[in-house]
Amino acid sequence: MRISFSHYDPGLFYDEGFVSKNRARHSSKEMIKLFRKMHEDELAARQSSAELAIIEMGISFTVYTDKDGNIDRSWPFDIVPRIIPKSEWDKIESGLKQRVKALNLFIDDLYNEQNIIKDGVFPAEVLADSKNFRPECVGIKPKAGIWAHICGSDLVRDTDGTMYVLEDNLRVPSGVSYMLENREVTKQVFPELFETYAPLPVDDYPTDLHEMLTSISPRKVKRPEVVLLTPGIYNSAYFEHAYLAHQMGAELVEGRDLFVDKDECVYMRTVAGAQRVDVIYRRIDDDFIDPEVFREDSTLGVPGLMRAWKAGNVGIANAPGAGVADDKVVYAFVPDMIRYYLNEEPGIPNVPTYRCMYKKERDYVLANLEKLVVKPANESGGYGMMIGPAATKTERKTFEKLIKRNPRNYIAQPTLGISTVPTIVGKTLEPRHVDLRPFILSGKKSAITTGGLTRVAMRKGSLVVNSSQGGGSKDTWIVSDVRK
Repeated sequence: MRISFSHYDPGLFYDEGFVSKNRARHSSKEMIKLFRKMHEDELAARQSSAELAIIEMGISFTVYTDKDGNIDRSWPFDIVPRIIPKSEWDKIESGLKQRVKALNLFIDDLYNEQNIIKDGVFPAEVLADSKNFRPECVGIKPKAGIWAHICGSDLVRDTDGTMYVLEDNLRVPSGVSYMLENREVTKQVFPELFETYAPLPVDDYPTDLHEMLTSISPRKVKRPEVVLLTPGIYNSAYFEHAYLAHQMGAELVEGRDLFVDKDECVYMRTVAGAQRVDVIYRRIDDDFIDPEVFREDSTLGVPGLMRAWKAGNVGIANAPGAGVADDKVVYAFVPDMIRYYLNEEPGIPNVPTYRCMYKKERDYVLANLEKLVVKPANESGGYGMMIGPAATKTERKTFEKLIKRNPRNYIAQPTLGISTVPTIVGKTLEPRHVDLRPFILSGKKSAITTGGLTRVAMRKGSLVVNSSQGGGSKDTWIVSDVRK
């Protein structure tokens, strides 16, 4: 039986593939036309082929909360691409660059003059209770004033088609390797789509990343030594660490492979002897990077690393302390930051956000828990949040107590009608909700991935896209033209 879209109904949601029931968007028409010529068994076979390729390529991730002890899993991937017209993407790209520029100015200001607090734009009490503000970083001026060299901002589209920033990830944002591998797998299983479409390439990211990293080297040498610092093979993102190091031609190291000498420089242990390290792309949280300064019991970091960084002898991306802006309460003030530092209006709006630290907003949240999504300030991966419409009375009561106990730690947002994309379910296609995580690089030059990692909620009606909680992913195509 050929694939039919007569049953495909986005309902009230904005669908990225269809304008309405059985009516494809202009950017997706050629793809839908191809699907209509295919048999259901062929579609299922191609999906199976993609899953086999992922296993053979060793593309995996780790879930430590699996009840059956199956912590290593193959990367979940749906072969139907998400298509975004370049005319729309250009506006998104501009808005993201603007946002990250303001965030870097904000972080630099917090660790130095704190003018945004003195001028009453950002509350001092939010900083005072910040889990990720590092007093050890006060007074430091990283190269070009950049703290968050790699940022992954999560975007969602509402029912009217408006794109919003849902949150910013500035500590150790992950997922870019899966974006790159998704493209490779799509080329294998749908080569004929590339004869019709010309999606902008994504494979220049490792080059852009390496160029950005070398630009923050404190030494002016022809080939700065760049290393990627990983917690090790048991980390949930180890596949990505190994993949990016290989693609950049950089050394993949653990804390035990590095040391800081009496000259306050960082060295790597090699068979040929100690080798000076210029830049560290660290994939370890602040708490673990230097046992001299943070957690004394950490065996993952490098003793003396903060001394070397403060002395200006090594570049670190992202800089220690950058996570102060990776806070969902701080997120609520980003539009104000853009106006304050750049004297511009935000190119991409925030999702409307209620800050429970303010009584009026808190009272509204407590009176409307069944309608709202409640999030703690510093959790990630979809953990610790409550989706009001899907929560039980007991869960809502629990969150009511949590909010009252520590209002600064919670924000709430309306439940958006997050957009959907055609997704394979068995032998047919159904709408599933998605978000998008582009990656923005900031160094001597800024760069942004053409598209990003589209994450998809594989369960019908679910809004949770995180792979650790049953979500999957898609290849994201930025398309400027369609070849007829």
